[in-house]
Amino acid sequence: MKSIINAIKSTLLLAGLLHASPAALQAADTPPPSAKPNIVFIYADDWGWGDLSCHGSTWVQTPNIDQLASEGVDFQQFNVLNPVCSPSRVAAMTGRYPSRYGVNSVFGARRPGPEQPDWLDPKAPTTPRYLKAAGYRTAHFGKWHMGEKPDNPPMSAYGFDESAVFHGPGPGIKSHEIAGRAAQFIEANKDHPFFVDVWIHESHTAHSPTPEALEKWKDVDDEQKRIYAAVITDGDNNVGKVLAALDKAGVAQNTIVVFSSDNGPERTSTAKGSPGKYGSYYSVGETGGMRGRKRNLFEGGVRTPFIVRWPGHMTAGRKNETTVFSAVDLLPTFCAAAGVTLPADAQCDGENLIAAFKGEIITRTRPIFWLHTGAGGEPDGWPRLAVRDGDWKLVTTYDGQRVELHNMKTDRAEDIAKDQSKEHPELVSRLTKMALDWKATLPTKANPTCLSSEKHGAKRAGENVE
Repeated sequence: MKSIINAIKSTLLLAGLLHASPAALQAADTPPPSAKPNIVFIYADDWGWGDLSCHGSTWVQTPNIDQLASEGVDFQQFNVLNPVCSPSRVAAMTGRYPSRYGVNSVFGARRPGPEQPDWLDPKAPTTPRYLKAAGYRTAHFGKWHMGEKPDNPPMSAYGFDESAVFHGPGPGIKSHEIAGRAAQFIEANKDHPFFVDVWIHESHTAHSPTPEALEKWKDVDDEQKRIYAAVITDGDNNVGKVLAALDKAGVAQNTIVVFSSDNGPERTSTAKGSPGKYGSYYSVGETGGMRGRKRNLFEGGVRTPFIVRWPGHMTAGRKNETTVFSAVDLLPTFCAAAGVTLPADAQCDGENLIAAFKGEIITRTRPIFWLHTGAGGEPDGWPRLAVRDGDWKLVTTYDGQRVELHNMKTDRAEDIAKDQSKEHPELVSRLTKMALDWKATLPTKANPTCLSSEKHGAKRAGENVE
């Protein structure tokens, strides 16, 4: 009798499935809206705004990132908060201006100034710490570059359950292993909400394209473009591996994926390097026509790609050309997506822009500030300080004596011939005061608890840490 009853149940179940609509079947596989989304943050290195097929490049190919854009939203006005690696990453990690921690240039063998610590303060707010407290599994794979001294705090101090890094503490990882390790983490944690940084090496020097990528571009006569296109192909393939891992684990529909870059493309030089460690002679990345590159506060150095996919929450294939996003907005926005209320002591400089992810028109309420004290993109290091308020961006010197004023709505290239500082003296005065007043609030000496006991010395042989 029991077997007969089970057979009747199976028959009824099959009949129900056969008569169910495709929408109902799909809904059964889709997580409920209340489910906490996973978050995958892919942060490239020195990847120019123009180094994407979907941004108009005619000679690099980025099919996986293009797919991400076609399935999500391409935010056209995203700025990092410094044109070099370490401070840019501090902003993305903490939701605060890196200058608040004295991080105005890269961490390395030598401190670039008295305000610069040897590592990011582990007491700083971090996205992984807040999400871990909310039940997320957290991981970081790839470049860290927020401290790598022997007595540096461990990655767990910043909220990570698992990590494998270069330019950082703890277990190491090779650049071509990053996406694979992220894929393993995704598979192992598919039944739990997770947050994972996938901070890839491409397109930073030394360039080390894989044989497969070099083979793809072997017929390109231009040697510089041949090597750089291969590097971009490797980076795009790493993005593809992560997307495939999400599909394989069955969690893509409940995962926010973000692709961005820490700063603009490296300057091209005469340094060729050697096969497997190609130098910046091959750094021919594109800014999309914007002035400046890495180490420079013009848009070519600080405006980078920002592509977001969140299935079921945004209109796919859209370009958002109005929302002004910055790296300090990531922490409050990621936390909002995860349903995490920030503590009062988080003191975020950024804004929660989750509504922009969902297609709403957002008007930024806070200005954006920049300070860069490292090697400059121009011979005199110009500019050093900048502020954006609404559509207006002012760049200036430490003392505010030299200025340029550009309207980002009509002149994102910051064409020097379109400098409007003489036409708007009152605006120049107001923005210059804003920038200098903000600068006056910043520390001039490093937090002594964030200094290494290791003696600071000369740059290590072969070290390239920007």
